[in-house]
Amino acid sequence: MNQPLRYLERLNYYLALTPPIDEEAVFSDTTGNFVDPPQPQPYDSIYIRLRAGRDNLDSVCLISGRREYPMMKLTSGEFFDVYVTQVELSATAFSYYFRVTAGPTTMLYDSRGLVRDTDPTYFFTVVPGLFTPEWARGAVMYQIYIDRFRNGDESNDVLSDEYAYLGEHVKKVPWDSLPTAMDVRNFYGGDLQGIMDKLDYFAELGIEVLYLNPVFLSPSNHKYDTQDYDHVDPHIGRIVFDHGEPLKEGDLDNTHAWRYIQRTTDYSNLEASDQLFAQFVEEAHKRGIKVILDGVFNHCGSFNKWMDRERIYATAENYPPGAYLSYDSPYHEYFDWKGAGPESWPENKDYDGWWGHDTLPKLNYENSRRLIDYILYIGRKWVSPPYSADGWRLDVAADLGHSQEFNHGFWKEFRRAVRQANPNALVLAEHYGSPGDWLKTGEWDTVMNYDAFMEPVSWFLTGMQKHSDAYREDMRGNAQVFFDTMNYRMREFPSPALLSAMNELSNHDHSRFLTRTNRRVGRVAELGSKAAEENVDKAIFRLGVLIQMTWPGAPTVYYGDEAGVCGFTDPDNRRPYPWGNEDKELIAFHKKAIAVHKSSEAFRVGSYLPLWASYGVIAYGRFTPKDAALVIVNCSDHQALIRPKAWRLGVPGDGEIELVLFTNPDGFGPEGSAATRPLSDDLTPPPGLFDGRTAPPRERIPLKKGNAVIELPPRSGAVYFWKNEG
Repeated sequence: MNQPLRYLERLNYYLALTPPIDEEAVFSDTTGNFVDPPQPQPYDSIYIRLRAGRDNLDSVCLISGRREYPMMKLTSGEFFDVYVTQVELSATAFSYYFRVTAGPTTMLYDSRGLVRDTDPTYFFTVVPGLFTPEWARGAVMYQIYIDRFRNGDESNDVLSDEYAYLGEHVKKVPWDSLPTAMDVRNFYGGDLQGIMDKLDYFAELGIEVLYLNPVFLSPSNHKYDTQDYDHVDPHIGRIVFDHGEPLKEGDLDNTHAWRYIQRTTDYSNLEASDQLFAQFVEEAHKRGIKVILDGVFNHCGSFNKWMDRERIYATAENYPPGAYLSYDSPYHEYFDWKGAGPESWPENKDYDGWWGHDTLPKLNYENSRRLIDYILYIGRKWVSPPYSADGWRLDVAADLGHSQEFNHGFWKEFRRAVRQANPNALVLAEHYGSPGDWLKTGEWDTVMNYDAFMEPVSWFLTGMQKHSDAYREDMRGNAQVFFDTMNYRMREFPSPALLSAMNELSNHDHSRFLTRTNRRVGRVAELGSKAAEENVDKAIFRLGVLIQMTWPGAPTVYYGDEAGVCGFTDPDNRRPYPWGNEDKELIAFHKKAIAVHKSSEAFRVGSYLPLWASYGVIAYGRFTPKDAALVIVNCSDHQALIRPKAWRLGVPGDGEIELVLFTNPDGFGPEGSAATRPLSDDLTPPPGLFDGRTAPPRERIPLKKGNAVIELPPRSGAVYFWKNEG
């Protein structure tokens, strides 16, 4: 026999004795399941683990740069061996991947899974010093657009004709009216007292964090054009000194707006409003609820006392001149004046506005250390006693300065200042695009999760872009695109940041998710308000909530979503909360889904693993060593038969999983109507599987060798639990 033939025979014999690498068993990530401690400090020693099939691998090695760390087998179980190595960190991010070998086969493992070639884009990364507060990881949040939530104190309401804004008088509108095209100067009367009156509602719903849209003094209802960072707006706070007349008809000169001037510049009103905020936070904390403020530091408003384009403070007493009115203003350096000399004052209109808007003067940090220090002071002030807020959400944070180099340096300084004042405060940024450069260098703790949550969920469940500006049939129900997008975007987050990311279905900048379920493309100006409510699909909406409450991150409910509020993108998404007309079934579903989320550590800090993808159907798991959850979603119009491999979540081969939540077009449970039907014990489909019938689900499904087979009706979803009782 010739040599090549003998070699092939020996190779085939050897391969028969050596099973290939079990791709489904190999797993690692940067959660506490596989990195210990999960939030290390610079120069800490950490342990990194990798899981593989039992007796499947011959060797495992962790690789970082040119250095290799051999891994030893730590434990063996029914399905898995766990390997571990120790790593000494420096002060900078530690990136790595693994090399695994079984017989003649060697492969690499990164955040994509087993691969032949490495790509630094997908390396695992541990960031020393990246600390997110324990309370923020998996926290259930609730966002409130204050003017539209509840009117708890009518004495502080903005009065019709109180002042002029954007060329017309402001207006007080009835609570049951809908937002108009120029909604920014219409006021419904929502305030802090109204929120405080409903703290028990939030506690009963299961909310753990309130994120408030801006509370600081501002002439608009959205308050993203700050007038005074030092004080809460008395129109949502408390007015104790209330004198003066509103503007007369046709008068747009705000130096005549005496009622507004008194309300917003008198220190008794400002101090009373600040005190009310402190009381509000104290009451929230008594119920175990945190409070996050909205920081708008990229720009201010033309009403701002530093600019004073409306002469509000020039008319009041005891305020320095604004930079619009005087070249010698102490705030002159806070703005970019396009090379103008002293002769251009007073009333110099030639300043830089954000996106060219002169009502939104851009703050010129690079030109003023005093401005930087003041904003750092504001960052510290509101997270310190007596106010004691629990963190900041930073508006358009990446736009702050005139260069990315400056921005990175500023946010490091801001986060450091906030943490010195309140070590458990969260610094969360609004950001579109990759957040990695900001999260891995100690500038932000986490972000509003558009790219790795809101957009992929919206495309998969509805086929709709998040503003309702486009519909794509090829995206609706496209499970593979959903998982591929999620995996690509999520790898940009260190685990502490991902587990704290704000996962929203809707917010004040995008159409309401319930409206997106009708797959109607357009905005309120062209379609009208009624179109946002027509043909909505509450079954699909509940599937969105089910994903929201089981996905890695902090599920964040936009006020009124739980009550069935609809709306196209802003301003229509800012409708008032429908007190007395709430969708009580949707509220009950949110309460149930939130309770399920809070009942398992797997949803707060667990690993995430996709398990099944077919048209309109996804299944994924969350797991820790102590518990596991299997989540199944069918957004298609057809019944689905799926075979999820629960063993990959650490569930025993002869274990069973328990149904804890389901939803279908008829309702939700477990109590009541059925959403799933487990198959027979031998894992074969019963006769008439796809005849459209649904039987009440078993509370427990036994597994065979760690596998389950589950039938899921159209537009339905289910969550199953397993808990390690050992």
